[in-house]
Amino acid sequence: MGAARRLVERARQVCADDLPELPSPCVSICRMDPRTQWCEGCFRTLQEIADWSRMDDAGKRAVWRAIAARARTAAEGPRLAHGMDERRERA
Repeated sequence: MGAARRLVERARQVCADDLPELPSPCVSICRMDPRTQWCEGCFRTLQEIADWSRMDDAGKRAVWRAIAARARTAAEGPRLAHGMDERRERA
């Protein structure tokens, strides 16, 4: 299972469970993607990373839901880009 898919699954678990304390999404791969402005490890924005420790549970769950959506987008991206490259080569 790829890193993005693992993060989507973790987001599902976190949002479904009534955890006493929501875990940080950080996976210690801290690099910002210049195109998306998301961390390449946890798919959070700089603002979400900076605000995390001050967020209430509802805010953290909202970030986890956004992470799941972003990770799904990132997982689909390479396939979509590859398909576009194939079409260009045939033209």
